[in-house]
Amino acid sequence: MTDSLTPPVAETRAHSFTAHGITVEDSYAWLKDPKYPDVTDKDVLAYLEAENAYFEGMMAPRKALVDRLYEEMKGRIKEDDSSVPQKDGDWLYWTAFETGGEYRKWWRKPVAGGDDELILDEPALAEGREYFRLGALSVSNDGRLLAYAIDDNGSERFEIRVKNLETGEHLPDTIPGMLSEIVWTADDSGFLYGLANDQWRTDNARLHRLGTAAADDVELFKEADEGFRVGVSESSDRQWIILASGDHVTSEVYLIPAADPTATPLLVSARKVGREYDVDLHGDTLFIHTNDTDPNFRCCTAQIGAPGEWIEKIAPSKHFYMTAVTCFQDFFIVDGREDGLDQIEIHRYEGGDPRRIAFPEASYDAGLGNNPEYDMQVLRLGYESMVTPGTEYDYDVATGAMTFLKVQEIPSGYDGEKYRTERLKIAARDGTEIPVSIVYPKDFPKDGSAPLFLYSYGAYGHAIPPGFSTGRLSLLDRGFAYAIAHIRGGDDLGQQWYLDGKLEKRTNTFNDFVDVAKGLIEQGWTSAGRIAIAGRSAGGELMGAVVNSDPELWGAVIADVPFVDVLNTMMDADLPLTPGEWPEWGNPIEDKAAFELIRSYSPYDQVRAQAYPPLFISGGLNDPRVTYWEPAKWAAKLRATKTDDNVLFLKTNMGAGHGGKSGRFESLREAAEEHAFVLWQLGIEE
Repeated sequence: MTDSLTPPVAETRAHSFTAHGITVEDSYAWLKDPKYPDVTDKDVLAYLEAENAYFEGMMAPRKALVDRLYEEMKGRIKEDDSSVPQKDGDWLYWTAFETGGEYRKWWRKPVAGGDDELILDEPALAEGREYFRLGALSVSNDGRLLAYAIDDNGSERFEIRVKNLETGEHLPDTIPGMLSEIVWTADDSGFLYGLANDQWRTDNARLHRLGTAAADDVELFKEADEGFRVGVSESSDRQWIILASGDHVTSEVYLIPAADPTATPLLVSARKVGREYDVDLHGDTLFIHTNDTDPNFRCCTAQIGAPGEWIEKIAPSKHFYMTAVTCFQDFFIVDGREDGLDQIEIHRYEGGDPRRIAFPEASYDAGLGNNPEYDMQVLRLGYESMVTPGTEYDYDVATGAMTFLKVQEIPSGYDGEKYRTERLKIAARDGTEIPVSIVYPKDFPKDGSAPLFLYSYGAYGHAIPPGFSTGRLSLLDRGFAYAIAHIRGGDDLGQQWYLDGKLEKRTNTFNDFVDVAKGLIEQGWTSAGRIAIAGRSAGGELMGAVVNSDPELWGAVIADVPFVDVLNTMMDADLPLTPGEWPEWGNPIEDKAAFELIRSYSPYDQVRAQAYPPLFISGGLNDPRVTYWEPAKWAAKLRATKTDDNVLFLKTNMGAGHGGKSGRFESLREAAEEHAFVLWQLGIEE
């Protein structure tokens, strides 16, 4: 019987700090192992293991439900699925899963004809490992070599390996501690990459020459600002290697000839605080995508000989949010969103009106797919909606013809006619209309009696698209509506939408979410206490804020790897992400107003003696983004402070990081547990 199980109680240990004349007590600070990223403290590990044991014991009576949900979710996945082959040079490339396989295999065959070649076997690489993740992967220009990176513990410190695709043998070249993309030089004698430093920050770009020791690699670029991160990429024509350095609000780009990687990097334009830009090239012309004059971005051009002299090519628009500019040989693509919906525009270099690709539904998620070649005349596109499974098309740029290639296959069956989707607008307390994407069974009663699952993120300018989910069907088929709140803090409606949910406007994000929930209740979609909510990472911070402010609204809460100890994390400049996060949250070390604001909403700091809804909190011991002690401290403080008897779980993945379990089926097991928790708490157990 689970009634006899006693939840763990973490001990309190006196600890405090003082900043700006304010003393903050933190009696669970001891849960942060001072030896992190090595976690060896016996008391810390004992507490995490006790919480895991409590979770397992309490969930044991729901095992049949978890198993049933897992089998449902697994039954919707085509086990022997494969991607549509795509041409890149002399080869066609694709990936494929085998039946029962947790990880994919990477294949290719000659365009001219010939046998299939297995170039990378993820299942073999993952064998015997609790966690496996493939990072960067790059085939050399001549097709002979494959450089790839793996992470086998969730710490996101990858190791680069190099494979000879002609012999199948690995070269002796290995580079540990990498955190970047991999870009080959034009002659394939080496590649560029970035190393993570001791603080898990990529502040460099390095050149590795094949056959040499990693210790002898040449540092081509070093970033001095600890808040900036360095990325390596290449132009669409592969003639230039692009080094981009930036934080959340400012960027700076350098160009290096791919044929001469040790040449002095060419600065496009020196950084200006608050200005973001990125670059692609067409011949000697730079195409610059920037927010220098408007938060909705514009497109400028410049010549390689005068890269800082920008000439406007496409002016910013009040309604169209330009998200990317990509160059191809005969045209360039402008991606964006209009009123929150994805748009793809084809522009000719010689001018004229652009052609916008039309999509059939009122709410959807669409974008460019894998288009590796510069001379593309047929574009690969991806499309889905909340009722339409992921679909791939080839789009003929000359004729506008759309050729269907593949739709996501659901082996157990799927009938889209059983569901309906809408895009709502609900007014927040300041009058701003918040878009809401919602999907529900066609016979869904709008009388307040039905359960509703509400999801959001609301940070870093990250939009949540109204896409398709097979896992979601397990809730819809049990009578739920599923809604996505496109709240401020994301850039769903443009960069200003993002700016209106960060720094001193951060509380707009939390208020928007609460007001969407109240609006859905007013419209009869559900009722207070019948709403399950979920958020991950910064979305977990959202969960923490709204359970503090409006606990009575929620019937069940999922907070995955939640960023909830905001004040302590932003006060610790030694943590991996902190300096780069100050433009997003504020710097409470130097700014008293930022300190007071963050403290006023930080979920851990604002835990109070009140009734809280049922909570399922997860963490990852090796997580470098949201460190394990954030969810652990929050759970411990909640358990000691809350006045209710509702269930509270803390589940820590002891061998994984920010993304949870890595295999495609193992991750489904975690989703099934969370769905079972929601059904249990809302009284919909079978």
